[in-house]
Amino acid sequence: MSVARPARCLLSRRLAAAAKPAAAPSQCHSFHSSAQLAARRKPRFKSIRAEEMGLISPEKIEEYSKKTFPKYSPEEMEVLKKRYTPEQMAALEAGEAAIDPNDLTIQGRVRRDPYRLPYLDDFSKIYPVIDKRPQTAPPPNPKARFMTNEEHTEDLTRRLEALIPKDVNFEGMSEIEIRKVLQERIDFTMEEAKYFLEPETLVNSNGPSNLALAPSLGKKLRGVEGRYKAPIDPADQGMDDQGIYQQLKRRTGLSVMDILDINSKVLVVRFVDNQTRLGKIRSAWVMAIAGNGNGRLGIGEAKSVELAVARQKAKLLAIQNMQPIRRYEHRTIYGSVKGKVGATIVQIDARPPGFGLRASHRLFEIFRAVGIQDIAAKMPRGRNPMNSVKACVQALLSQKDPDEIAVGRGKKLVDVRKVYYGGNVY
Repeated sequence: MSVARPARCLLSRRLAAAAKPAAAPSQCHSFHSSAQLAARRKPRFKSIRAEEMGLISPEKIEEYSKKTFPKYSPEEMEVLKKRYTPEQMAALEAGEAAIDPNDLTIQGRVRRDPYRLPYLDDFSKIYPVIDKRPQTAPPPNPKARFMTNEEHTEDLTRRLEALIPKDVNFEGMSEIEIRKVLQERIDFTMEEAKYFLEPETLVNSNGPSNLALAPSLGKKLRGVEGRYKAPIDPADQGMDDQGIYQQLKRRTGLSVMDILDINSKVLVVRFVDNQTRLGKIRSAWVMAIAGNGNGRLGIGEAKSVELAVARQKAKLLAIQNMQPIRRYEHRTIYGSVKGKVGATIVQIDARPPGFGLRASHRLFEIFRAVGIQDIAAKMPRGRNPMNSVKACVQALLSQKDPDEIAVGRGKKLVDVRKVYYGGNVY
């Protein structure tokens, strides 16, 4: 066996291993719970060079300063001299000379965005969103304390004595004359408002302090009385002091008494969750019906975050949407009708007197609100609560009028049952 071949193979393997580039050492990544980014994160805003912004040379700074912060013209100086005293004009000129427009250009750039302040140097105006309220009252006295019952009585007596006119002699005057003089000389409503809205309940206090709330108005102040009226109708006899049914009254023409007599009932309640970046926001969806028990029926749907608000809105919409429903002998319907909403089908059939209401609980409430006493209803397919209510209302509204059928056929309409039993045709 030759030894040259194994030696040549071994030498070739050595040379190939030397010529092969060394593999890059594996990088050790630190453990992190989040996934590694595939590339460098891009900035949210585009980078802007200084040359594009301008104001990098003294010439451009000077040009911008003269354009944005111009000096007062002689005409403007004359107008200022008419409004301000010489001392104030000297202070204005000293302030203008102390401020360099170039410093305002470099350090105090004027904002051009839509959220900038509505004024630049007019400090006589107050912007409530940004500016604070001016502190007109001094800070409260740290030694102040609340009044006792005796001090409250003395304070009330002092206030009443201050109201009595000093230049009027009340001796020998009757009670009616004294009351007439007091009503002419004293504004009791304003004094009462001052006493109850701005009471002095502290001792050793230095007057009212700075409050964040604006002072409220009294109910019977002179110049204000009669201007702000609550939406209360005297014809409601105090049954709608909160004004809940005022808008419904204008739309339907019903009185509050008639609205309260209408029977309304909530049939379906559902809760809907809206997923937002702040979490799930739950709102309530309500379907209600309304009927007067004499052939009128309405359905209303409402949605709100509060369940009570959704119930009230649904009932008001149901009363507003009431429509007439045909009834045979004021107790049942004409023949058989069918309504379909989605996969839900409601079949309603007329029944003889004394049959009663044989239907599911939601359809039972609908028939009772309309004023139907004898009827049979079934749902052969789906029984979705929302669709079943809508299909039932649709079926009741889709009844055919017998008079229209008779006119279309050109024949006279006769109730056979009445002819057979009573013999009267009308």
